[in-house]
This record gives sequence, C-alpha cells and structure tokens, in this order.
Amino acid sequence: MTPIAFSLVLTGVLLNAAAQLLLKAGTNAIGHFDFSLSNLIPIGFKVAGQPAIIAGLACYAVSVVVWIMALSRVPVSIAYPMLSIGYVINALIAHYWFGEVLVMQKALGIGFILIGVILVANS
Repeated sequence: MTPIAFSLVLTGVLLNAAAQLLLKAGTNAIGHFDFSLSNLIPIGFKVAGQPAIIAGLACYAVSVVVWIMALSRVPVSIAYPMLSIGYVINALIAHYWFGEVLVMQKALGIGFILIGVILVANS
C-alpha cells in the first residue's frame, strides 16, 4: 500500500470514528428519547439543531469522499478490514470522554482486532 493510499484509508477511518463520537456526544446532550409520531417533529428539531450531531454528519459526508478515493487505490479486501481500527479508536476515546467501561474482555477483543488488521495489512 502506498503512503498516499494508506493516508486515505486512515483518514477515512478516523473521520468515521470521529463521526461516531460526535453523534454520541450529541445524543448525550439531547438525552434519552423515543421516536414516535407524536414527538417526531420536536425530537427532529433537537437532533437537527445539535452542533455535535451536525459535525458528526459532516464527518460522515467527508469520510465517504475520502473512502471513495481510498477504494480507487486499494483493494476492498484490504481497505474494508481497516475500518476495524475505528472500533479500537472509539472504544479507547469513549472510555476517556464518556466514561464507558473498558473491561478486560473488551481489551482482549481490541488486541485481536489489532492483530487481524496487521495480518490483513501485511498480506
């Protein structure tokens, strides 16, 4: 994988991970809600007006463009498994930003994911 291709894949992964974290921050700011016909409009306005959610959706939009560029340079059988890095990033950041518990079982799973990504990247 060329340095540019790797940069595009990594940028796409990081943007996707950032999008997830921003969406979570936005939903934390809004609080728990249920979609129903009666609250569809009020909740829709809350979601649409939440800056973190808007930023998360923007990250998704940019990540799609970057990902298309990456896929034009890298086989999908190599690029797609790299998305697993996003899980690792999100689990670690969610632990620090949102106080989500990172138990040994998750840490072991993260280790397996990293081993898998290394194996795929070196294939």
